[in-house]
Amino acid sequence: MSDSDRFPVLSPAGRALLQRLREHPHAPRYTAECGHRLTAESLRRVRAFEAELRTTSPGWARGGYPDWLPGFVDLCLTEVPFYRRYGDAPARFEDLPAFDRADLSREPWAFVPDSQPLDGLIVNSTSGTTGHPLTILSHPVVGGCYTPLIKAALEAAGVTLTSGAGDVACVLVGWQQQAYTYPSVTPQQAEAGHLKLNLHPGDWRDPDDRARFLDDLNPEIYTGDPLAFAELMRLGLKARPKALVSTAMTLLPGLRRQLEAHFGCPVVDLYSMNESGPLAFRCGEADAFTLLHHRVYIEILDPDGAPCPPGVRGEVTLTGGFNPFLPLLRYRTNDFAALEWRGPRPVLAGLEGRPPVTFRARDGRRINNLDVTGALKPLALPQYQLHQSADGALRLRVRGRNTSPEALWAALLDLFGPDQALTVEAVDSFDGSGGKVIQYTSDIV
Repeated sequence: MSDSDRFPVLSPAGRALLQRLREHPHAPRYTAECGHRLTAESLRRVRAFEAELRTTSPGWARGGYPDWLPGFVDLCLTEVPFYRRYGDAPARFEDLPAFDRADLSREPWAFVPDSQPLDGLIVNSTSGTTGHPLTILSHPVVGGCYTPLIKAALEAAGVTLTSGAGDVACVLVGWQQQAYTYPSVTPQQAEAGHLKLNLHPGDWRDPDDRARFLDDLNPEIYTGDPLAFAELMRLGLKARPKALVSTAMTLLPGLRRQLEAHFGCPVVDLYSMNESGPLAFRCGEADAFTLLHHRVYIEILDPDGAPCPPGVRGEVTLTGGFNPFLPLLRYRTNDFAALEWRGPRPVLAGLEGRPPVTFRARDGRRINNLDVTGALKPLALPQYQLHQSADGALRLRVRGRNTSPEALWAALLDLFGPDQALTVEAVDSFDGSGGKVIQYTSDIV
């Protein structure tokens, strides 16, 4: 695939910026080529979404539904093969069945509406916190619409993005032994730069190049998870971003305060997932997440699938979304929160998201939980949990028996070292684990 395929509307200024990012003397060893793939028509749809987002408040009246919900339900039951199995629409929305990640994992193609053209189809793979491997069918417009949603969250925190041609708008940082890394541009911001980088020293010719490169880029914002941001603080950067946007893992208040003090900017905690895109955010000392997306309806369900009253914790369940290949109709996320009303709008209180975990090898090395995911990714694991006890021993619990214990041992010992104490246990389910199935836990502080 050429640059003209990855960047269909690339201008001379955008091409020059890409060349600079690729050939920079302090750039990392990039491991991938990736672009936005937004055509002029796709870009028009992204801008239309942003205009709608700015004029439509997210949320719905207490005890009511969004205006768009009945038409969306009709589309799902008529055109989407998976939902068509439900039969006729029930009298009450709450009587529709809910589904979960396991359903989506088994047959992602069954969620594509019959009338959806396959032009521009993108296939993304993810493991996720709950351990169900997942293939997401998507479209370039979906990725493009992340930017307006993130901008809306930033503006609520008092930050306005102004980067344009020749600037770097955003750097997505990770901290893993292996990761896909690449430079790109953002056509919604006059082709300002967007990079995905790995801060692990192994991806760089010289570990000091990390700070040299990032200071020269001087991005408006950084996005990433708490583990990557902790590493970012250790680099001694001179340049300061306008904001940090934390995603993918739980951001603890103590680290948020430390990041804000170190970088002198707000830290936005974004609740987002591959299945739905950005859903809600919080910043500062807020104790709840404010909804972002005006085309998502959120319910809180108890273990039996019944709606919880306002203020009662249960499973976050989604209807709606902006992915034309994945309309969600009562999708149980395996995240837990309470829906409360603060004035006229609902918020998510007590959200239990994805906690960051660092494991320790026998030789003292820190190992990111994402590296564990990478080590286990080739194996056919429907669901698993890994726990490290205070003495350093690992316990891997695996649901399903389609992977040999020997393969599991080999994958983890290759990562942690041959002397690592490890127990592998097959389980029929993780029921009774007390709510959310947390994939990674550790007793080591």
